[in-house]
Amino acid sequence: MSSAQREHKNVAAPTRGHELLDKVDYRLAETDAEKEAIYRLRYRAYLNEGAIEPNADGIVTDRHDELPNSWVFGVHIDGVLSGSIRISVASPAHPTSPSVDVFSDVLGPELERGKVIVDPTRFVADPDRVKRMPELPYVTVRLGYVACCHFDADIGLATVRAEHRAFYRRVFLQSSLCEPRLFPGLLKPVGLMAADYRDIQERVYARFPFMRSSAFERRMLFERAQDRVAPLLTVVGDSAPIAATDDLCV
Repeated sequence: MSSAQREHKNVAAPTRGHELLDKVDYRLAETDAEKEAIYRLRYRAYLNEGAIEPNADGIVTDRHDELPNSWVFGVHIDGVLSGSIRISVASPAHPTSPSVDVFSDVLGPELERGKVIVDPTRFVADPDRVKRMPELPYVTVRLGYVACCHFDADIGLATVRAEHRAFYRRVFLQSSLCEPRLFPGLLKPVGLMAADYRDIQERVYARFPFMRSSAFERRMLFERAQDRVAPLLTVVGDSAPIAATDDLCV
């Protein structure tokens, strides 16, 4: 969907993933200023590759940015906002997310069966910095895997353009569920890809060890807003929604 995904063609990029993680600060956007900086980064990234029409506000945002089952993260490298991703978690109690809205015929039945779906969207990287840091997309998309572990997801999604499907199939073991469709506000259609998180978890971690996370990291990332979604989601390691006390993803 973005300039970040274009750089995924460099499969060798993850070799420095652990090194870059030492410089990464994942920050949940909570203030108006933090959110605006990310919305402007989205705009620059999308406009750079012709994915949107120019607009006078110079931002890209939608209703999901403010929903209680979404977390908007800025990825800061050496203190500089360099990328962003939004993690939405759809569940039977909160059956909405960007991909659920667009692919409701595909994902609606999964929610009716009680599935928990992690839906990463708005995946962007600074067009200038990603040229110097080919591993930046990997440490950004990593938040999707962290979320899958934290929320004990059944399904992890990716929404990608047709030319990127082969890469996601080969590297992240995801399968296409349907033909591409247009997301609101975007000029280029994206396809829906998915994987059974529990089935592919260890294989992905074996190939990309830096995708692993600790219980402490997961709590720091997702429990800051957990009081808003506690009745809706259950995380790994406890029947209570806010207790992720194990290290299954380490």
